[in-house]
Amino acid sequence: MKLSKEIINEVLVIVIENKEANLSKSEAFKELVFEEIENGTKNMVISFKNVEYLDSSFLGALVAILKKLLPLKGKLVITDLNDDIFNLFELTRLDKIFILQPSLALSLEKF
Repeated sequence: MKLSKEIINEVLVIVIENKEANLSKSEAFKELVFEEIENGTKNMVISFKNVEYLDSSFLGALVAILKKLLPLKGKLVITDLNDDIFNLFELTRLDKIFILQPSLALSLEKF
C-alpha cells in the first residue's frame, strides 16, 4: 500500500497513491491508519485522487477507521472521489455516514 502523509493545520492528510483500493490492500491500510490514531491523530482527510477502483473490503476498512475515531471525538473527511467511487458511496448509503468533499481545500474547512 503506497501512501503519502502530511499534516496541514493539525489535520493528517493521507493520499492513497495506488490506483486500486481493494482486498489485497485494505487490511494494511487499516492497520497503518489505526497506528496513526493510536499515536494521537484524531482528525484526518483521506484523499482518493489517484484511486480508480474501490471495493467493499476497502469500504469496510474506512468504516472501521471511522468507528475508531468517533469515541475519540475525531473526524474523518474523504475527498477527491471519482464519479464511480462517489456513486458506490451513494449506492451503499455511506454518503450519509462519511463526510465527502470534492477537494482537499474544502475538506480542510470541515475542521
